[in-house]
Amino acid sequence: MGRPATKPARLKDGFYIEVKNQGSGGVLIRRDTEEQMQMAAADYSRMKNVTILGEMKSDKWVNKQNKKKKK
Repeated sequence: MGRPATKPARLKDGFYIEVKNQGSGGVLIRRDTEEQMQMAAADYSRMKNVTILGEMKSDKWVNKQNKKKKK
């Protein structure tokens, strides 16, 4: 099995949204452009809870938004 990782995972540069069902953990989805992220958020918001996290650059959030969209 081996040892567990001690370093946290690094996220790639891009725009992120979190998609989850009510009462469960979420999944982060990355898109290259803000327009693509907005389109993905609109698509997923029909059936899931969507949180727009913002843009990640060099392991730092550039513009953290935290907007929630529900079904």
